[in-house]
Amino acid sequence: MYKDFTQWALSTDDNWTGLVLRLTLGLVLFPHVAQKLFGWFDGPGLRGEMHYMTTKAGLPAFVAITAITIECLGAFLLLAGAGTRFAAVAVFCLFMGMILVVHSSNGFFMNWFGKVPSGTEGFEYHLLVLGICIAIMIQGGGKYSIDKLLNGYSHNL
Repeated sequence: MYKDFTQWALSTDDNWTGLVLRLTLGLVLFPHVAQKLFGWFDGPGLRGEMHYMTTKAGLPAFVAITAITIECLGAFLLLAGAGTRFAAVAVFCLFMGMILVVHSSNGFFMNWFGKVPSGTEGFEYHLLVLGICIAIMIQGGGKYSIDKLLNGYSHNL
């Protein structure tokens, strides 16, 4: 059973679809990760993000740390194609939480025209992330993924 689960978790075809999906999601998440961890791209940095998540979003510190870790680790795992399905599940859960806790009360649309205060975005972007995560869960990491390499190795065991 363990071998079957591992093979499923790492299984992927040598296709471009998985590669395009995981690189798209990983590359879109990376600037947000850089903002949260390092303060790049006018981001708050880790201290500022923790402050926002624990005060304005009202999350316990442990949940805030977990959310930041999932987003950061998930982006890097997706880019590498390592544990791709697990990363997609984790990011999916994270973004469902974002919708439920923060963004659902702001409506569907992002703040495209600056008509609402900053930080009150809707959840349309989050739905796109959820869709990509579902496709990755089905498809796997695709071409040039570490999963593909490991799955080939596990077949030889």
